[in-house]
Amino acid sequence: MRWSLVVPAKRLGAAKTRLRPLTGGPADGGLHAELVLALLADTVAAARACPAVADVVVVTDDERAAATVRALGARTVPDVPDRGLNPALVHGARTAATGAVAALSSDLPALRPAELAAALAAAAAVPRCFVADAAGTGTTLLAAAGVPLDPRFGRGSAAAHAATGAAALAGDWPGLRRDVDTPADLTAAVVLGVGPATAALLPGLPRPAA
Repeated sequence: MRWSLVVPAKRLGAAKTRLRPLTGGPADGGLHAELVLALLADTVAAARACPAVADVVVVTDDERAAATVRALGARTVPDVPDRGLNPALVHGARTAATGAVAALSSDLPALRPAELAAALAAAAAVPRCFVADAAGTGTTLLAAAGVPLDPRFGRGSAAAHAATGAAALAGDWPGLRRDVDTPADLTAAVVLGVGPATAALLPGLPRPAA
């Protein structure tokens, strides 16, 4: 089974505000914007390198984000609903090139293609499932094959997805589970080993993230 992945990317000015203590400066420019773009680029690059992935579509209205992911071979669609994360994911899923569709977080700089392939192989055994984040409360991957994606991302999304019947996948996939919302999350991702775009920015960030 091959999959289409839908990746949401907010406008840079609204993305990753909890990383601002680390990056400083304006949210839509400078180091902060570069870090948001780097997290997205490393996530999309890993997804594109996964043999189980046929298509990556990024839902975004941000021109820099769109240009970044197109250069990596992803498709982009505008956030036509403009009603938040879950409607954006539903919209992106409608454009999928395959019947098997997964929503993937955009902030997984330590993601490995082999991890993603293993998780998607496990996902093929059930109609709808999810991978919880490292804290166990959020969701980094929501997969559906032959049924609606029905995303419930947001606070407590792991429990929300489970409540709608999605199966929780268990697997040793640390890079897939390590999304980056805070400076501490970035530190943990660096320990796992981040992709080249994020790694290139580390010397310019204050410790302990580097």
